[in-house]
Amino acid sequence: MSNLVPASPLRDWPADSAAGQVLHGLPASEGQSEQALAPALGLPLERLVRMSGGKLPPKLADAPVTAAGTGRVEERLPTAPFAGTVSAVEPGPGVGTGTPEPWTEQVTAGRFGCQTVVVTGAAAGIGRAVAARIVREGGRVVAVDVSADGLEALAADLGKAVVPVAADITAPASAAAVLAAADGRVDALANVAGVMDDDAAVHEVDDTIWERVLRINVDGPMRLMRAVVPGMLAAGGGRIVNVVSEAALRGSAAGAAYTTSKHALVGLTKSSAYQYAGTGVQVNAVAPGAVATGIHVPAGAPYGSVRTAKMRVAIPGLATAEELAASITFLLSKDAVNINGAILPSDGGWSAA
Repeated sequence: MSNLVPASPLRDWPADSAAGQVLHGLPASEGQSEQALAPALGLPLERLVRMSGGKLPPKLADAPVTAAGTGRVEERLPTAPFAGTVSAVEPGPGVGTGTPEPWTEQVTAGRFGCQTVVVTGAAAGIGRAVAARIVREGGRVVAVDVSADGLEALAADLGKAVVPVAADITAPASAAAVLAAADGRVDALANVAGVMDDDAAVHEVDDTIWERVLRINVDGPMRLMRAVVPGMLAAGGGRIVNVVSEAALRGSAAGAAYTTSKHALVGLTKSSAYQYAGTGVQVNAVAPGAVATGIHVPAGAPYGSVRTAKMRVAIPGLATAEELAASITFLLSKDAVNINGAILPSDGGWSAA
């Protein structure tokens, strides 16, 4: 009789041959190796499904349990033999191997009281988590996203503290629309919206993907920063947080387009931090590692995706959007006093390797 349950961590499943086939059939069906599961080995299966934002169907949490209990695999499920090559970073000798205590969000009441914060990419993922945290801490959020439906759902969940602005941040008119929604006052700006590339190396970069990634990941944040800084200078202060990426810290986390865009956003962050030092305007960045947000990832480029996949086995683990929001909202708040030009890795230690 199998002891596996949906709350069992992924690393326990391959020991059961039937359940292991189901689990490893998932990356195989997407054209990936089982090493793609390495960052998530410490997560309960049910949590991984929940964190996927719908990318993984809820039935996935039940199928391996059924397979483990019956020893049979349903024909309709994608399967693949377990090659035994999945590994994750393990603690060294003498270090305990117990399960880390789960993190619990600690809301600071009133931290954003009487403040207006602009959050881009607010309809889903990290942006949504940031918006929700700010509202819970007393702030007003101007929520910006291209998804009008997603913003409508956000406003329905969080109430009148959310002012939705359905807009493309790269469009010249969008910055004016955001300022109008904020009634001309922006205390803080979180540039969260971004898109991934297809892991393409420079010799296989597609012009359309290159231009889209640079436009959304660099041009959009620049336009909003340009729009809000004059008001912040007039008010004697404000905080800007740009969400960069592990790809801003190394060359092996993504393709040429995404890596270039995030390095450029770091440059924009540092330049702005220097230019406005002493004015009360603080500009910092958060560099997430692996986060389960359901962000769309294009089909991998043949050469580059193979190269980057080899490096991702070093990822310590997947974070939740709420965990990233904790880092971002700290830098958005007045608690970040005297922090300016910092690039804060929120990656579980990946960048320390």
